[in-house]
Amino acid sequence: MSGFKKFLLRGNLIDLAVAFVIGTAFARVVTAFVSDIITPLIAAIGKQPNFSQLYFTVNSSKFAYGDLVNVVISFLVIAAVVYFVVVAPLSKLTAKVSKAADPSTPMRDCPECLSLIPKAASRCMYCTAVVPPAE
Repeated sequence: MSGFKKFLLRGNLIDLAVAFVIGTAFARVVTAFVSDIITPLIAAIGKQPNFSQLYFTVNSSKFAYGDLVNVVISFLVIAAVVYFVVVAPLSKLTAKVSKAADPSTPMRDCPECLSLIPKAASRCMYCTAVVPPAE
């Protein structure tokens, strides 16, 4: 039982649970925004009072496409936010780190923290100690 308790109380699992709850709440906010603001604007252009109630019929079968459009717009808004808030900054950070880890860049050890820093650096990027010029 103590192993299960340790598993549940690990930081990664708790972080994941918090992210899930926040993501669910964010999805609800975006869905409400789309259904209450965006689609009524689109419906006003099409002269329909309630966009989510739009449908067409084929051989007495009703195909409701208005709600599908609401969900697609919500998905696109969430995907855009995730891209611009998470993916794009992470890509820039990864590119910066990979540039720093480029094997063609001559490296040396920081005398204070012993981290690997570029040879031309005058300050350690990890401990911020002033580093004497490389010889």
